[in-house]
Amino acid sequence: MKSSARARILIFNVNWLGDVLFSTAAIRNVRRNFPEGFIACIIPSRCYPVLKGNPHLDELIIFDEKDRHKGLFSLLDFVRGLRAKRFDMVFLLHRSFSRALICRLAGIPERIGHYTKKRGFLLTRQIIPPKRDSLHRIDYYLDVIEKAGLRVEDRHTEFFISEEDQVYVEKFLEGQGVKKSDFVATLNPGGNWPPKRWPKEYWAELADKLMGDFGARVVISGSAGDVALAENIRKRMIQRPVLACGVFNLKQLGALARRSDLFISADTGPLHIANSVGAKKIIALFGPTSPEVTGPYPLKNVIILQKDVGCRIACYNVDCPDNRCMKAITPGDVLEKINTIRNPANGS
Repeated sequence: MKSSARARILIFNVNWLGDVLFSTAAIRNVRRNFPEGFIACIIPSRCYPVLKGNPHLDELIIFDEKDRHKGLFSLLDFVRGLRAKRFDMVFLLHRSFSRALICRLAGIPERIGHYTKKRGFLLTRQIIPPKRDSLHRIDYYLDVIEKAGLRVEDRHTEFFISEEDQVYVEKFLEGQGVKKSDFVATLNPGGNWPPKRWPKEYWAELADKLMGDFGARVVISGSAGDVALAENIRKRMIQRPVLACGVFNLKQLGALARRSDLFISADTGPLHIANSVGAKKIIALFGPTSPEVTGPYPLKNVIILQKDVGCRIACYNVDCPDNRCMKAITPGDVLEKINTIRNPANGS
């Protein structure tokens, strides 16, 4: 590996919001090893907000293989652009063959990543991968850089928000009649695949109890794609929550999570954003996925709820017919944890 402190380093990242967030520990540790180096990171456009403003990176490069870089000519243009940047080495956090090939065609001399049979010949440093799901995703990405000889000092995630993001959220809440003294509970009911979602009727019951029994101001958050889901939950409720789906970008969502007294979510990107920004208290609802693999870290402000229903965990059956692992977590289970948070003496 090139030892120059001024090396030009590329990190070819993964595709999903939560996984890119998990990779921030690797990014920070790469920077520590090359404090004077130039470090760039390749990500899909949908994950750009996750790394925007990250002080450990000098450049973000967008790669959308199913959109702007889908055709052969656009892909070759991308390769030419990478070649012109004259990187000395690349850490391939993504296991794909195509990304390793891109880096080879771009003439990057040192190509470091987990070995697979298909792409092994494209790597100059083949890292033997750990057994699937034997490590947390954070440690899986750190494994690449550590086995390449870099020093790893810590493993927490990072998500950077601005004062403007926080002001925007505060003004929105004020406009909804939320006072600074109110207990704010943000519920994030969405998810990138259905088996990880908690039932709509459970969210409605929980929200009503939070507002009626605890006097909380409930905010239902999510992307524009979650508007219909939030409306469905609201229609099942007696109380009137604040609907904020499609209102905030990811940075503002992070600000909302930090502002909230309680953040409740299944295993999805916003859960990890909330933990990364230091949300006061988080309840994480886990069903088919494993907290040991994709759970929030650190756990000091997090309560994880998961029930054993006899299924193998982690389970990646996106066509699960009954979603019983998520249904097994009842609103009562969540309320019991909330009562402990609000009244610590009750949990002793």
